[in-house]
Amino acid sequence: MNSNRSTSYTCNVCTTIRGRFAASGGSKAWGVVMSRCFRPLALLGAGILLGLMPALLPAVEKAELRGVGHFEIPAWFKKSFLVLPEDVAQAARNGKRLMLYFGQDGCPYCAELFNNNFSQAHIVDYTRQHFDAIDFNLWGSRVVTDFSGNTLPEKEFAAKLKVWFTPTLLFFNEKGEQVLRVNGYYPPHQFMAALRYVAEKQEGRMSFREYLAQQAPPPAKGVLQPQPFFAKPPHDLGRIPAGKPVAVFFEQKDCAGCDRMHAEMTGNTVTLDLLKRFHVIQLDRWGAAPLVTPAGRKITARQWADELGIAYVPTAVLYDGDREVIRIEAFMKGFHVQSVLDYVASGAYKKQPELQRFIRERADHLREQGVVVDIWE
Repeated sequence: MNSNRSTSYTCNVCTTIRGRFAASGGSKAWGVVMSRCFRPLALLGAGILLGLMPALLPAVEKAELRGVGHFEIPAWFKKSFLVLPEDVAQAARNGKRLMLYFGQDGCPYCAELFNNNFSQAHIVDYTRQHFDAIDFNLWGSRVVTDFSGNTLPEKEFAAKLKVWFTPTLLFFNEKGEQVLRVNGYYPPHQFMAALRYVAEKQEGRMSFREYLAQQAPPPAKGVLQPQPFFAKPPHDLGRIPAGKPVAVFFEQKDCAGCDRMHAEMTGNTVTLDLLKRFHVIQLDRWGAAPLVTPAGRKITARQWADELGIAYVPTAVLYDGDREVIRIEAFMKGFHVQSVLDYVASGAYKKQPELQRFIRERADHLREQGVVVDIWE
């Protein structure tokens, strides 16, 4: 075989026509025919090659996902047919109230709820004595009959109730009315305060914020931790440039949770970079400092916190214009804080109404870029 020989491909039609043109001396016309015949073939070959390129290139390995939570729903949770009017009536007959838990597989905060809070005997005993607990999967498809008698899949039920965080706990009275909502993970002492608030039927006497303040009164002395990313007072949130979201951090003096939040924020460059996209202010939840809200109202920090129902510190309320988009009002680690900030700063909330789906997509995108994601970091 001659190694210098080139290999060419022609179709049968071209071979026949070539002979006829050669006999008549029409070499120029033959060139036109060949160019018209081979151009589609060349394009077809290029298309096939481009289609095969992903398969020919070495696969990029997706980076590791760390911090996934492992837990099991306790056996003492009620095995329910998810007909909620019947569940709430049965709980009332037994002198209990209804507690609905919304979670998802792999959620580290759900794992903390079950492996930390519900691993303590006094919390489990109190919960079982005063509540019928039912679990829901944020992405599940079981059929639920809600308190209005409507039937829908549990994932649509969760969306209807605007479940953004996992875990989310909803507590209902004997009439099927929601009396308390816990968005996210509460450490044991605050979680016990939430259970007692509902079990003692305090909702007709005071707000959960007031009840929690009685359980752990705000200290009379101490200072708020300053940070360079906090804008200096006085605060007029009605005059923030259009398109720049606002992050309002409600804190209090001598707050262990606030100290932990500051330590995690200041030591994380990703969080600090995301905060640069916001106009960020810090308010003493119990303070008398005047300010102007995003809606243009003049009010004190304490009055505004009361109106917003701020029950847990630290709480971050994120605004886009005069619209409250979302809150961080429970214990959260760095990755999820960053995801919530990105959700608002990028405007993703306008197209993706499900925060948890955005978090999953964000984690996958980072991992595809080779970034190791630790959701418990």
